[in-house]
Parts: sequence; C-alpha cells; structure tokens
Amino acid sequence: MRVTSWASIPNHRFMLSSPSLFQTLVLALILTASFQSSTVEAGTPTTEPVTTADTLSDSLSLGDRLENLGRLYKNKDGKFLNEFWILGRYHGHYHWSEGSAGEDEGHEIRRLRMGGQATLFKKLTLHAQMVSGSDADPFYNGFTELWAGWAFSDALVLTVGQQKHRFTHDRNVSSRYLNYLERAMLTNMFGLDYTPAITLSGRTDKIWYYTGIFSNATGGNMREAFTEFDAGWSYLASFTYDLGKSLGTDTAHVNLGYVYSQANENATNLDRFDHGASAALILTKGPASLVTEALVGVGGEDGSAYGINIQPGYFLTDDIQLVARYQLAASSEENGLRGQKRYEKEAGLPSGDLYQAGYFGVNYYIAKHRLKLMTGIEYATMGGEEVWTASAMVRFFFGPHSGAPFPANQMLKGRF
Repeated sequence: MRVTSWASIPNHRFMLSSPSLFQTLVLALILTASFQSSTVEAGTPTTEPVTTADTLSDSLSLGDRLENLGRLYKNKDGKFLNEFWILGRYHGHYHWSEGSAGEDEGHEIRRLRMGGQATLFKKLTLHAQMVSGSDADPFYNGFTELWAGWAFSDALVLTVGQQKHRFTHDRNVSSRYLNYLERAMLTNMFGLDYTPAITLSGRTDKIWYYTGIFSNATGGNMREAFTEFDAGWSYLASFTYDLGKSLGTDTAHVNLGYVYSQANENATNLDRFDHGASAALILTKGPASLVTEALVGVGGEDGSAYGINIQPGYFLTDDIQLVARYQLAASSEENGLRGQKRYEKEAGLPSGDLYQAGYFGVNYYIAKHRLKLMTGIEYATMGGEEVWTASAMVRFFFGPHSGAPFPANQMLKGRF
C-alpha cells in the first residue's frame, strides 16, 4: 500500500483537500490575467481582437477571457521578437484504489511544469519547460521539453531538441485536455515520453503530419540526454486527416500512427515493443463526442499486445461534461500486460494476458481547459483480480494552446 507522505514535501499545503490550494489557483488566475490585460500588442492593427480589461464583454465566459492566459507580448510585425509566453501546468489529485488483492490511496502532484516560449523572426520558436518529479520531489527534475523549431511554412516545420512522442491519438492529445485520470493502459505500456529528437511536422488543408527520429532515453541530466545517445533510437510517423462533415457529424478526423523502436538495455522509453500501429476515429456532433482507437504492439520479450479504447462524452451544459471509457486489451504471452502502475498495480492488480476497464466521470470546466475540476471512477480487471479507483482532480495551466482533434483545446456547446 502506498500512501504519500506530505511531511516530506516542503509545503504540504498543496494537498488537494486544503482550501489553500484553491486560494493559490485563484490568486494565480488573477495575477496572470493581470499580466494578460497589460500584454504589449504592437505592430500593424489586425482583425484579431485584443483581449484587455477594457474590452472584455460581460457576455464572455471566464474561459474566453483567459484565452491568452500567460501571453506577455505579441507583435506579429516585429523584426525580432514576435510573441512571448510564460508556461505553467499544475495537475493534482486524490485517488482511492481498492482491489481484491490490496488497496492504495493518497494525494499526488501528478504534473508540475514551468517555462517559457518565444517566437522570433516570424519563423523561429524556442520552447523550454522544466518538470518536477512526482509530488514535486525533486522540484527540478530536468526538462520535459527543450526544443527549437523553424517554420519554413505551415506545411513544413523542423524541430530539434527534447520533445513529445506523438504516437496514438491518445498520446497526441496534451495532458492539459485529457478527460480522464490517466491515458489508456496499453498507450502507457509503450513507454512514450519526452526525448531528444529531430522531427518534421506541418499541416495542409486537410492533413496534419508529424514524423521524426527519437532517442530512446532521457533523464534529469539534460547534458547527458543530448550527448550520450547509447540507448537506441525510434522512428515515428503520425498522420491525421480531416473528414469534414462527410460522416454526418459536425467534425470527423482519422488518425493513423506507426512507431519502430530499436531499444537496448539502456533505454528508458519505447522499450516494450519493436513495432506499434494505431488507428483512431474522432467524431463530434452537437454536445456529443466519440473517440475510438485501436492499437497494436508487436515484438519484445513479453510478446505482442493489441487493444481498443472507446471514449464517449457528452456536454450537459457548456461547463459540465459526462465522460466514459471502455478498454479491452490482450497479449500473446501469459503475463504480457501490466496494469496502470500508479494506481492499479499499487492496489494489487497483477500482470496478465487479458485486461478490461470501464471509467465514468464528471468534469466541471471553470475556465474551459485552463482550469477544471474532474471526478471519476474506474473498474479494472486482469489476472483474476480486480481494482476500483475513484479520483478527484484539479487541472490548471497557462501558456499557448496546442492543436489536435477533439478534445485538444476544444469545447462543445452543452445540451442545456
């Protein structure tokens, strides 16, 4: 049983149940919104509305008012600096896991990140974002992202540095926009994380693509991560096609992904399967959404695995969303699957060859994805054992949005 010891954290008032957390979040919103209201907007006037305290309409939601939360400067026509953002992300939660073979509960600072992003010469983007360890211990645990990107055009962007593996739609969606406590079990089994890479990405009228070569290891020591490439490498390709309204829905996208990994004993990422392939269909219509993704991993010492991940959602109001998820996964070897390491394994869920899980949750969007409260309950079974996990979450971030099909930076209009 794992129970987080808050006495070991320098400021234990980060506890999710403590009123000081909400006071801190509200204060952060006020301070950052104040920075936003004084953002420098220079250059030739454009049709883009300038978000300031004087121009905000009472009809705008808090999420609309904080759309540019973290942006301190913007000048599209500047010869040197065009835009500057401060970045921050806080994800905290309390979970209760009870299984037929054990139990686990505790508070956790799941993600704590800070950094900055600047656009220069209208082409160059510099991005640096440090990350803390679990429960902010250690406070500095290296950089989750540290890269430079050059945009030759919208259709061709070259990025070099530590960046994200965008294999599967489940992984492509930033944790800022997730509707659940964790990504799907089989997605997490691939060991996808942030590592040094060289990638090409871009978008045409209907197609997004992302492809590149990645190192298979990283860590808190960024000098070693960028100089000691002794853990193998992986190749990734991901394509998303916009189907428009061709299926009778408001939006429809197909995402296809492939990854090849040549990991060795030094690898810390993508060290489970030699090959992976994924296919996802992402639909929205009115207040409803549906994401269906199939995933397969081939090769590796523990055999191959395949699964499906189905995620329906429904907005009751503009701010209240009901979400559900069903997962089914199987492997070719008797113990080829591993439960979610943070909660299910801690509560006694063993390895096995058949995994099933069902999730139901209610999400409340205080300021769209910028600040939201989430609750959920999940049932998982494998290897003859079962685990129930209930969770209550706070998720808050500031900085620029990232793009992807729903739910990335997208809200649907509620039914009521």
